[in-house]
Amino acid sequence: MIMDPEVRAYYERGGELTRLRQGRGRLEFHRTRDVLRRTLPPPPARVLDVGGGAGVHAEWLAADGYAVEVIDPVPLHVEEAAALPGVSARLGDARDLPVPGGQADAVLLLGPLYHLPERADRVRALAEARRAARPGGTIAAAFISRYAALHDSVYHGTFTQQAARAADYRSVETGTIVSTVDTGFRGYLHTPEEIPGEFTDAGLPEPRRYGLEGVFWLYGDVNAWLDDDGRRELLLDAARKVECEPSLLGASGHLLAVTRV
Repeated sequence: MIMDPEVRAYYERGGELTRLRQGRGRLEFHRTRDVLRRTLPPPPARVLDVGGGAGVHAEWLAADGYAVEVIDPVPLHVEEAAALPGVSARLGDARDLPVPGGQADAVLLLGPLYHLPERADRVRALAEARRAARPGGTIAAAFISRYAALHDSVYHGTFTQQAARAADYRSVETGTIVSTVDTGFRGYLHTPEEIPGEFTDAGLPEPRRYGLEGVFWLYGDVNAWLDDDGRRELLLDAARKVECEPSLLGASGHLLAVTRV
């Protein structure tokens, strides 16, 4: 199992244990759950959560009645996910899944594809998801938008720093992002237009693409909306209304692509 040591170190610091449970990350969490609940086969379907981290999505999937297995390359994540009720977990690589073919009702790739800078590796991971899924099964994959790093830097104010600007401009041009912060992120950022081609080359039908956060993740008061139950539901409904609008896909922080085998 090969993993970029910098990426492994990033996750072994434990940031993924809380990222989607606090702050603006909650919008990504709620919207991912919203789309998956509308597109996954009904429980008790078997879900393979590849690169599922510490089990933030596996937890609610199991509570909804799904049979969930997390496969992740980070031992800390596997340990945390395995402790969740109704969730099993083991070490594994998205490009070479340690599972038999054709048995999963749904395969989720909610992280691996933005840690594989080589296109051939991303296509291989999607092909492995196709192999693991039964005929008619669902494949759902998450992507970080090509423009997310630049937008995020302006939001947080780091864009005033020359090194950060250079990294952000490089990410827009090449898709490769290497954070200038020692504890920061390394990965690959997709344009909405390149996603269908990777699915096609993996032998999968063209997916439906969803903008998860839309432009709402850039609003200064987004946390206030997420803190209030009523306003949060209004925000999620607004995001749902424009989730597949082509002209807005690239503005979203994350994209979700869903298809059936």
